[in-house]
Amino acid sequence: MAIGFIKKVFTFGKEKPAEAPMDEPSSSAPAADENTDALSEPEASLPVIDDIEMSSDDNKDAAKVEDGHGLIGLEASASTSADSQHDEVAEPETENILHPNLEQPADISHGEMHDEQEIAPRLPKGFVSGEANSKDEAPVLEVQNLSWFQRLKAGLFRTSSQLTGQITALFTKRKLDEETLEELEDLLIQADLGVETALRVTDALASERYGKDVTGEDVTKIMATEIVKVLKPVAKPLALDLSHKPHVILVVGVNGTGKTTTIGKLAAKLSGSGLKVMLAAGDTFRAAAIEQLKIWADRTGSTFLGTKLGADAAGLAYEAFERARADKADVLIIDTAGRLQNKTELMAELEKIVRVLGRLDPDAPHTVLQTLDATTGQNALQQVEIFRNVAGVNGLIMTKLDGTARGGILVAIAAKHKLPVYFIGVGEGIDDLEPFEAEDFASAIAGIAR
Repeated sequence: MAIGFIKKVFTFGKEKPAEAPMDEPSSSAPAADENTDALSEPEASLPVIDDIEMSSDDNKDAAKVEDGHGLIGLEASASTSADSQHDEVAEPETENILHPNLEQPADISHGEMHDEQEIAPRLPKGFVSGEANSKDEAPVLEVQNLSWFQRLKAGLFRTSSQLTGQITALFTKRKLDEETLEELEDLLIQADLGVETALRVTDALASERYGKDVTGEDVTKIMATEIVKVLKPVAKPLALDLSHKPHVILVVGVNGTGKTTTIGKLAAKLSGSGLKVMLAAGDTFRAAAIEQLKIWADRTGSTFLGTKLGADAAGLAYEAFERARADKADVLIIDTAGRLQNKTELMAELEKIVRVLGRLDPDAPHTVLQTLDATTGQNALQQVEIFRNVAGVNGLIMTKLDGTARGGILVAIAAKHKLPVYFIGVGEGIDDLEPFEAEDFASAIAGIAR
């Protein structure tokens, strides 16, 4: 019975789970002085990684400080040798905690599945294998998930109703002339669709209907068609190169854009497909972020690695990579603190994390995802530009599309930056993050039924 339940819940892309969406962990951040004691056990801290070369084993060892790891949720102990002049750092024990509602046979561990049985995992919907000529690549499912589209359409209702209402009012008993086209262009730009998309829509409309009577419905259909043309090239599945163990995903973005929650949802998809996942709490500035990620690790059966409040984030990234490689984890997802682009020192620290990972694996981080809050509108355009230059962002996830009137900003971002948009989120539940589909989004924003 338990096995059947697992198949039902975690068969991504085949059917939607019947379980109620998982509640969002509390995102309220307690004051640092109230949480430092609880989060600093044990008292040791992770290594502070200086910006030095680590091309040899000696240099790697030198990059670690001698006072321990300070891992949260893991057991760590330091042992002293009588023949040694310094302390040895004991290797902390990691544990793989399964979701309390899931059962796993006691005689089968993640390690046994990967080392002995060599079971090739089937990637969930929204992911593809990044390995060349992979035979295990999951097929792209073309079945329209009506329940997801309904949620997407409901989430974009404010954006759609405001935009289509203005279009309908503009084209009431009017022929298409230059003045009308200019008004429509201004309307689309104000709706955050961007100048490029606005021009595409007005040019297409003029070529087909200039001098003729035009209805609001005519305009929205042409608008949806042009939006699909903009979004289609960026609507791609997230490629995972599982020849790298671990495949490192670094998640960046401004505080409040949903980084930690998005990480949890991605972990649920990946661990549910049989991959061994580790989550690293690299946002060392907020106690709530560490606690929240630990909760998601417990829920998704992922290994968790954290440290005390205020510890060196680059040191955590270093330790997480080494631990994930030793444990033969398939995917390592690293959370980061919210980087405001006007905070030079914080952006410099993010660059340092990227450099440290690159010295452990020249290709790491293999994926740099940026989360964007749809409600921020035009600010999101600038955020993408800054984070792309600093961290090498190569893919986007748009969150909080539900309830916003500014959902059109995703179209403007796609037109300007042309970065892949892997997933979009329309709610707080674990199932409210789905692969981005250009046609669905265009239809939802134009208020067209599918």
